Amino acid sequence: MTDVVENMAVYYAQRAAYYERVYFKPERQTDLRAMEASLPALFAGRRVLEIACGTGWWTPHGARDAAAWLATDLNPETMAVARAKALPASVRFATVDAYTMAELGGGTFDAAFAGCWWSHVPLQRLPAWLATLHARLEPGARVVMLDNSFVQTSSTPLSRRDAEGNTFQRRVLDDGSEHEVLKNFPTPEEAFAMLGPRAVNPRWTAYEHYWVLSYSLT
Repeated sequence: MTDVVENMAVYYAQRAAYYERVYFKPERQTDLRAMEASLPALFAGRRVLEIACGTGWWTPHGARDAAAWLATDLNPETMAVARAKALPASVRFATVDAYTMAELGGGTFDAAFAGCWWSHVPLQRLPAWLATLHARLEPGARVVMLDNSFVQTSSTPLSRRDAEGNTFQRRVLDDGSEHEVLKNFPTPEEAFAMLGPRAVNPRWTAYEHYWVLSYSLT
């Protein structure tokens, strides 16, 4: 699974300059506007850790009313796109490995956000990744994840499923190169089962093309 994660990093670095085309699909606009409008209130006044910010599509919306927002990613190519956006003054950037978060030192936060990241974490690594994230969060912290739902008429078809239940897509970049990308589509029950003992009051909001999972930590 290490090769899969490394290949994903290469794929998104190569796609950085035109990654955001996916957000201009006409059929997704209603969902996107609704989610963008809902994010500011979820993080108002909070110190937020954003995991895998990518090109920063969600960052200006979530950070609008936040006290502090640390947008993190491992790819300088995608973060360069994010840095060029008009962003609230609360936003800072840091190069951080989402799986270890070692670069954060002893820093803690009272909220966390990840947009379109959950689906790229191998199922067998999700519990450990969530435990690592939760260790960075204070009691009472709010966690919000959003990601894609599989829609036959809009999503890239699935190419295979591995022995652990992970699903994959074959994607072609503008240069003609073909890449296998890990992309999982959890049900609410599957996602809730991964959250661990500190998660309370999980809530799943289903849109046509996306889902949003939010919960608090004890």
